[in-house]
Amino acid sequence: MRPRLILQFDHDATAAGKTQQALREAGLKIEFHVVADAGAFRDSLDRESYDLALVGGTPSDLDYRAALDITRRHRADLPVLCLAEAWEDNEIDALVVAGATQCLRISRPVQLVAAVRHLLDCQHMRREAARLDRMQAASARLVAAVQELSHARDFDSIRRIVRHAARELTGADGATLVLRDRDQCHYVDEDAISPLWKGKRFPLSACISGWSMLHRQSVVIEDIYADERIPADAYRPTFVKSLLMVPIRSDDPLGAIGNYWAFPHEADPREIELLEALANTTAVALENVRIYEELEQRVQDRTRLLQAANKELETFSFSVSHDLRSPLHAIASYAELLAETEPAPSEDERTEFLARIRKQTTRMGRLIEDFLRLAQVTRADLKPEPVDLVQIAKGLLPQLQNAAADRRVEFVHPPTLPASGDPQLLQAALQNLLANAWKYTGRRPSDARIELGRIDSAEGLPTFFVRDNGAGFDPEQSARLFTPFQRLHSDKEFPGSGVGLATVHRIIHKHGGRIWAEGKPNEGATFYFTLAPGPAA
Repeated sequence: MRPRLILQFDHDATAAGKTQQALREAGLKIEFHVVADAGAFRDSLDRESYDLALVGGTPSDLDYRAALDITRRHRADLPVLCLAEAWEDNEIDALVVAGATQCLRISRPVQLVAAVRHLLDCQHMRREAARLDRMQAASARLVAAVQELSHARDFDSIRRIVRHAARELTGADGATLVLRDRDQCHYVDEDAISPLWKGKRFPLSACISGWSMLHRQSVVIEDIYADERIPADAYRPTFVKSLLMVPIRSDDPLGAIGNYWAFPHEADPREIELLEALANTTAVALENVRIYEELEQRVQDRTRLLQAANKELETFSFSVSHDLRSPLHAIASYAELLAETEPAPSEDERTEFLARIRKQTTRMGRLIEDFLRLAQVTRADLKPEPVDLVQIAKGLLPQLQNAAADRRVEFVHPPTLPASGDPQLLQAALQNLLANAWKYTGRRPSDARIELGRIDSAEGLPTFFVRDNGAGFDPEQSARLFTPFQRLHSDKEFPGSGVGLATVHRIIHKHGGRIWAEGKPNEGATFYFTLAPGPAA
């Protein structure tokens, strides 16, 4: 057990020494702090937590009543023994009324020893009872904090709960919540008798919260100015004299919780245990919030996907009723003409009707294939790996050239375009973009040009593009480009189903990127797209 701490106020050093000798000879383990003037008396009461005050002979600037008044204002629960050579009865009564615990004669050491022993024992029992009451209240507060944190669904709620609970659990004069931000400690919030460091950031190596995180252990410091781990200059403007710092999640700390005291205080094992329990619960709550936010994001993403799917279903229904009905109607009409007996179609007419039926059948088949391809892209699993977009494009160009052997198109590209993504899906995206550019430069047989490249963007993601000098489009209609089955040009001008760019849109979004287009009529078009970062090729 630590020595009992007594504040002794006596301007007579000889008398003070005799008192100390009498108490020590009685076997009491006592540490004395002796002061001889009013200012030192006040400062000592502010700095230390004493077990007893002995007020002996007083100087002219401070009598017994004034000493008692200072004690009651600074330490209302501190027992005070007033010592003198002799006392008048009415004087003792007046001092007891003023707050003295007892008045004794210096010349009676036996009574002095008995009184000091009794008061120290009573003070110890009071403090132990108060400690037990605090521990019981702290346990109840911890349970309440755990329940509150279990219902927290955002970081602000956790922040508010922890900053108050951390201080209340130990009766500290201040508490702070610190989160690790890479190599810095971010003092997120605090609850204290005066400002600490809320909102500030310090290097992990420059603060005790960083030490606690880096060493994955709790820290108890009774005197911050006697510990080399403490940056004293940062603490001088504050009230802090002692502290307790515990990491949030000991195996891989993501932050710390600090308790601070304005007086020297050595946190006991129970206080450490309470704050560590709060820190562990805080770690679970933070993880729960992260998971909850991810689930919420997934719900939002699924909702958007469902809305998009419903919209596409509506568009698909319209396409089925319109795009597929048109060739079906043509096939049925020509079939009826073939079946006519009066007048029977001629051989040339039969040949023409059959050719038109085949053409419409081919058109229907192409539409159905496009529908299936779009559905396959939606269901495909993403298997990203390093790729070179230039090499993919070079593998696609011969197919386009073979389909139009009479055309000459200049293809411009850098040596390589490294990216990360699913090779098959990115091949499908580039196939649609290059085929789109090839088709819309069809009216420029001699100077058609397609460019594949990359630019830097404000987003920080690599931005790729496919540019052509073809027919272009009305920029006010650009929002329709990526909507399934929507087309900006008639089928007579440029045949198509309106599925290709919608397929590209889905592929890019599956890669965590976005796609957009710029263009003007008869001045060409540029399709830009980004891809989420990944390993370089």
